[in-house]
Amino acid sequence: MKPSRFVHYEPTSVDQAVMILADVCEQDGRVLAGGQTLVPAMALRLARPAYLVDINRIEELRSLEIDDGRLRIGACVRHADFHHAPEPGPLGRLLATVVRHIAHLPIRTRGTFCGSIANADPASEWCLVAATLDAVLEARSLRGTRHIDAVDFFHGYMATALAPDELLVSASLPVLPADTRFGFHEYSRRAGDFAQAMALAAFEIRDGVMRNVRIGLGGVEDRPRRMPAAQACLEGEAPDKDTFARAAEAAAVECEPTDAGDDERAYRRDLVRAVVRRALAQAHDATPASHVSHA
Repeated sequence: MKPSRFVHYEPTSVDQAVMILADVCEQDGRVLAGGQTLVPAMALRLARPAYLVDINRIEELRSLEIDDGRLRIGACVRHADFHHAPEPGPLGRLLATVVRHIAHLPIRTRGTFCGSIANADPASEWCLVAATLDAVLEARSLRGTRHIDAVDFFHGYMATALAPDELLVSASLPVLPADTRFGFHEYSRRAGDFAQAMALAAFEIRDGVMRNVRIGLGGVEDRPRRMPAAQACLEGEAPDKDTFARAAEAAAVECEPTDAGDDERAYRRDLVRAVVRRALAQAHDATPASHVSHA
């Protein structure tokens, strides 16, 4: 099939983009960056936007830079830009590890980090990264600029705090301490498929115990989020298999799978136990200067 008719705008500045979006947002106007979700939906006529605001010609949205202790990721930064660590510390290595799990190479060369965030698919690896690392999202409209914490940004399945007239112009992630260890594990039926469960874990080891523990879960609930009960099992504890197993069990109990049946929910919780435990084991086994292996 072919897409239905639409009007295509190509602004060259953020100011132009938000002006156009303000005019067309109530008439099913959509923002186009990577288009790896929107364009296939249009081809199948599952989406029929009357207007497309194509932001690919806005040079300032291609920025990927460290600013005041945070990595700022512009709205047109591609997945493939993370194939090489964009920052020399643990954050850069974490992003370079996670990106290898995103779909397939052709999609990574076109899709964007912020596009994934705005799409808010609970099985998105970048959405999990944003939720686990407490990303801050910058939205722009004619009403001004606002910064939204990741915990407040994701409202549910493909639903966010963005207003129809707001353009997501950037996301920022905190630069992690040099001794941060991390692990990432996801389960999908085939390479490149959407994850049925995934976990991101990060912590530091000080005086033999874990500090600043972060455990994020994605692909299970209607949005990615950190798992406070699982984190509490580890904070201040020595890292070992038994402690990791308790944290994985806490995550499985704490999560609320979206599956309809009891058997499906039980299966999903089993996946949670596995991915959380494996992410923690990877973080423990890796030295702060090493990469985590691709699952």
